[in-house]
Amino acid sequence: MSTAASDKRPLLPLAPLLATGVVALAACLVVIGVGGAAAPAAPGLQDPGAVVRWGLPIIRTVHDLSAALTVGLFFLAAVAIPDRASAALARAPRWGVAAGITWVVSGLIGVVLGFADIAGTPLGSSGFFAQFQRFVWSVETLREGLISAFLAAIAVTVAAMWSSRRAVLWAGIVSVVAILPLALAGHGASTVEHETAVNGLAFHLVGTALWVGGLGALVLLRPVLGKWLPIVVERYSKVAAWSLLTVALSGVVSAAVRMSGLSDLATTYGAIILAKVVAIVVLGQLGLAQRTKVIARLRETPSSAPLFARLIAVELVVMGAAIGIATALARTGNPSLERPAPASLAEGLTNYPEPAAPDATSWLTMWRWDWLWGTVAVVAILLYVGGVVRLMRRGDRWPVGRTIVWVLGWATFIWSVCGAPGVYGRVSFSWHMTSHMTIAMIVPILLVLAAPITLIARVESPRKDGTYGPREIVLGLVHSKYVAFWANPIVAGVNFVFGLIIFYYTPLFELALTTHTGHVLMVIHFLLAGYLFAMVLIGVDPGPRKWAPALRLVVLFATMSFHAFFGVAIQSSTSLLAPGFFSIIHIPWIPDPLLDQQQGGAIAWGIGDVPSLLLAMLLVLSWVRSDDAEARRHDRQADRDHDADLTAYNARLASIAEHDAQEAARDAARLSGMPREGGS
Repeated sequence: MSTAASDKRPLLPLAPLLATGVVALAACLVVIGVGGAAAPAAPGLQDPGAVVRWGLPIIRTVHDLSAALTVGLFFLAAVAIPDRASAALARAPRWGVAAGITWVVSGLIGVVLGFADIAGTPLGSSGFFAQFQRFVWSVETLREGLISAFLAAIAVTVAAMWSSRRAVLWAGIVSVVAILPLALAGHGASTVEHETAVNGLAFHLVGTALWVGGLGALVLLRPVLGKWLPIVVERYSKVAAWSLLTVALSGVVSAAVRMSGLSDLATTYGAIILAKVVAIVVLGQLGLAQRTKVIARLRETPSSAPLFARLIAVELVVMGAAIGIATALARTGNPSLERPAPASLAEGLTNYPEPAAPDATSWLTMWRWDWLWGTVAVVAILLYVGGVVRLMRRGDRWPVGRTIVWVLGWATFIWSVCGAPGVYGRVSFSWHMTSHMTIAMIVPILLVLAAPITLIARVESPRKDGTYGPREIVLGLVHSKYVAFWANPIVAGVNFVFGLIIFYYTPLFELALTTHTGHVLMVIHFLLAGYLFAMVLIGVDPGPRKWAPALRLVVLFATMSFHAFFGVAIQSSTSLLAPGFFSIIHIPWIPDPLLDQQQGGAIAWGIGDVPSLLLAMLLVLSWVRSDDAEARRHDRQADRDHDADLTAYNARLASIAEHDAQEAARDAARLSGMPREGGS
């Protein structure tokens, strides 16, 4: 076959993708028309024009499809396509770059149309672009769109400039991160339960991108995968199963916070939600058929690839309909559920109702489930327990204590973010500091003792085809130069302590109190900084080479001294931290915010002592155990070589003694031959 002919073959799978796009656009426009989201503005209100009203959902559909395809192609190239499938491995990043460029361009066009929609100004009106340049960054939904497009451009640039599998993996990771800001700009962000809606939408968007994008990537690459198609499909199916679960559960959560009750299902808005539910159920059935039947047939009979192609073509079309419906749903809104005005200034700033005064039982009875961190913790527990079960089924053993501390660590984390510290910490400095110290100092110790990296290395089989599985990604990360730098004991200690100072004595603290993004980044930083610090002191997992126990003990004491100084500084402070928040919220059960802050400083000082003592004890224990292990190693070596080291040592002593005796004899001989004083 000629080169020209082989270059044209990959164009054939474009038909299912084009059909998907057409179906998505058609579904979106139909739902928009039925829901009235593109209707002209009411008399007396500014109307941006039909181009903006209809163009926004169209460009958003193109944006979502191209974003999903970008993510799917990058991740398939990084984690699923073997080295020997060189044609597919070379083509996937190139197609991903093309899809990514479409993503970036459509995202920027969407920002322009979104500004016109918000301002109620047609695109061609006088002074439109001058107003756009002046105000676009101040509008949160548009700002998030620009950030998303910027991150997507970085992912595309990385994949275009570096062709290595590692670079493509990083491009895939950045492209997933680029999707997350869109959750803050979504329709759910304006609902009553703001953070729940944002968290649910974030899970929904990422799950959809991996699911739809991976399937689209398979369609594009199928002609050049050849005999490697069954392997790639099997690896994708595992991701698709997790994606389906994520999309379904997050969809339920998102629908729940957007509806006032089941009666809303009888409205036009409810009918759109039901249509989306039907599409997801159908997709689940198709995915199940693919996993249980088609993959097995592909393994046995590679010539059955056309059957697989027909199945995923149908699945893609249904996915297109689901995406079109979802895009229209984001523009429609639920007219029966409008977000009421905040009952207090605290609620307006935190997006949560102001909690009642705590009592003696609040430590255990006050709960508010955080769908982001609660879900992360539950999934982490399930994955760890699942890994232990896999080890046991194949006859391997795993210490029960490690499983217990892992579950206990994440249970403590759930309490700190969903329990009383997380609820009251939104408006009280002392409760916030309780949550902070728990996340940064107690939870990491428990997680590090569970040795999760060792578990991954034992459970997951190493891949020998050049792809990145969970084992390769995790071990590659912990052995990277980046982790080697941050896991240096001095760097980890400085990051742990001075991160506190930078966070609390800059506007970052106030951003964490008043914005969802700031709060999420705060929790991530506290948890990772604490984990790194505990890992370099008492970790048993693979990673950078550890310092001698004595040096680690010095680093621990120095770090905790600075940490105690931080607590004392806050305890003796005379001015409020984050004054733009704590000085204006006026919580009735906090009559003196400064006193509450000083109590928080005492908590930071007091709570820090217990984990520090525990770390010191564990470090000394590991020191003793390492000495015992070294002694046992020497004993075993002595048994094998019949005390060769001791025999050599004794022989050396005997040699030295013999040498000393010979020297003494020579000295005596010289002395005996010397003339005596006064002699003849």
